[in-house]
Amino acid sequence: MSWDLPTPFVIDIEVEASHLDEFGHANNAEYLRWVERASWAHSATLGLDLARYRALDRAMVVHRHELDYLAPAFVGDRLRLATWIVDCDGRLTLTRRFQLWRPRDGRTLLRARTRFACIALSSGRPRRLPEVFLASYGRAMVKE
Repeated sequence: MSWDLPTPFVIDIEVEASHLDEFGHANNAEYLRWVERASWAHSATLGLDLARYRALDRAMVVHRHELDYLAPAFVGDRLRLATWIVDCDGRLTLTRRFQLWRPRDGRTLLRARTRFACIALSSGRPRRLPEVFLASYGRAMVKE
């Protein structure tokens, strides 16, 4: 597999019948759920899980999603979803990229980009990225 960028964080996904839409392929909303799952899994491996967010009274919340659906997924498909942190402004935002790949035919099914903003959980208002976010997410950043 040739990922779009080096050193991805990757999760495995198996398409289930409950993921299908009326056309018999994975619903677009499922692709978005998988993107969210990969984001959380990667953050947790960096030491920034929900408990840590709560302890810091900070969270990264979605500001914008861009999803390019390139091909459908079907029940039983085994997929690999990669994510990379590709940008951080050092103040309020960071950006992730994603690539969903189907090994059986080598097709990329989705490319996506999500921009996150840092907020205080207690107020929902924008707040500066805490140092631990800058350090943890910064270590994982890959330049495009």
